[in-house]
Amino acid sequence: MASVTRETERKYEAPAAAEETDGPDAAASGALLDALARTEGVARVTGRGVEELDATYFDTDDGRLAAARTTLRRRTGGHDAGWHLKLPVPTDGDARDELHAPLADTLPADLARLLRSRTRDAPLGPVLRLRTTRRRHTLHGADGTLLAEAATDTVRAERLDGAPGGLAGATTAWREIEIELAEGAPASLLDRIEERLTAAGIHRSKDRSKFARALTDTGPLPETWPAPDPAPAPGTAGAEVLAHLARWHRALVALDTDVRRDLPDSVHQLRVATRRLRGAFKTYRKVLDRAVTDPVGEELKWLAGELAPARDNEVLTARLAHLLDTTDPALVLGPAPARLRLHSTPRAAEARDRARAALDSPRHLALLTALARLATDPPLRPAAHRPAREVLPAALARDHRRLAARLDHALALPPGPGRDHALHQARKAAKRARYAAEAARPALGKPAKRHRKRVKAVQQLLGVHQDSVVAREALRQLAVEAHGAGESAFTWGLLYGTEQSRAEAAERELPEVWEKVRDEGPPRPGG
Repeated sequence: MASVTRETERKYEAPAAAEETDGPDAAASGALLDALARTEGVARVTGRGVEELDATYFDTDDGRLAAARTTLRRRTGGHDAGWHLKLPVPTDGDARDELHAPLADTLPADLARLLRSRTRDAPLGPVLRLRTTRRRHTLHGADGTLLAEAATDTVRAERLDGAPGGLAGATTAWREIEIELAEGAPASLLDRIEERLTAAGIHRSKDRSKFARALTDTGPLPETWPAPDPAPAPGTAGAEVLAHLARWHRALVALDTDVRRDLPDSVHQLRVATRRLRGAFKTYRKVLDRAVTDPVGEELKWLAGELAPARDNEVLTARLAHLLDTTDPALVLGPAPARLRLHSTPRAAEARDRARAALDSPRHLALLTALARLATDPPLRPAAHRPAREVLPAALARDHRRLAARLDHALALPPGPGRDHALHQARKAAKRARYAAEAARPALGKPAKRHRKRVKAVQQLLGVHQDSVVAREALRQLAVEAHGAGESAFTWGLLYGTEQSRAEAAERELPEVWEKVRDEGPPRPGG
């Protein structure tokens, strides 16, 4: 199994002195070492010698990894020879997750699986060879703690492929400085180092990676997300809707990998991405041809369904564990925490296996391919070419009417299972209306933002109610299991009552919150 590290680094142009001499010595001394040593918090800079690195970078013929800001290389030499997969971290532009697998002739299977959403099983081939002479220095605090590593690299790159846009055999060379934070070091250290480097005339590189720079210098592979051709004019409904779809398409591709890595909250976020895409297909059916998008939407629904058990078990277990933790210990009778673990653990394992099986399936691969096709060849209808401020409000109004019909129907029903089901259906409509407002916000501005906020308040109350419905069913099952094992079921009954009270409170509050949303309504055309 590959090991994982969070790599937080910045790259800088080598100082001018380095351009006047062979080898990295000039760049690794003088102004650079002085700047590093003078950085606040750095007590010692220690030389670690020179490494000779030889790396081959891989991609598909049409540059799918480069487009997704993903780097795959096989490197020999140095202290970390092997296969390296680098994935972007959306919340931190300086950080990437680096997955390392032992050196082998072929790509390890566990790394190949992580790349599937990006490559869609297209063959990977060698794109670039980078040979690097690296002089390493480590930065330490007063107590000897490792803070960062500074590497001064002389890089020689050779293009190995000839398409698209590249010239096989083309070469380039440059020198650069790389500062990488050690694990546990404060992120602010990078800023302090940069202040000293800037004062010494050493400036940030415009290239985010060696791979990106070498591609640029030798004839780049595509490095932008696939765009529609031809693209609708800016400001049109088509441009706004396609931008929204592209955002969540990118998220779905990245989150596929996160789920395979079992990262926290990844299943939830992947389900959100499927819902937002599917919701946009339905909401903006005047912009996109439903004959094309409906089949894709059904596949997104299938994927969300395969992910649902993992997410539902995760949420439910956390909710019930919190209830137990916040209950007076004198009222927790019997081995309740152990009973909860016994109830949830096998369900969690089964749900994770189901989710991973879905991601490995041919059906999921076909969905990824269909989404990629929509990105480059969207089925635009005539309304897509009209101004967004004219078209999008009508779509929001349809979703608002749908929500109103469902919620008014639910509120008119007497308490009981029928009302619970109707409120759950209203919750789905509220989510769709909220997502539609978020998609329209860039074009409609503050009115769409306000509408989203109001609908979200309704959705949250409906969510509290539905979560209570699900929790109460689980609590009833836990009581049955406890009783069958000869344990006290008192605590589960107590928690059942707590959840029922929460649901009733949400139902009492809902009409007042909904009245404000219904009366205000969504943004109006031209508003």
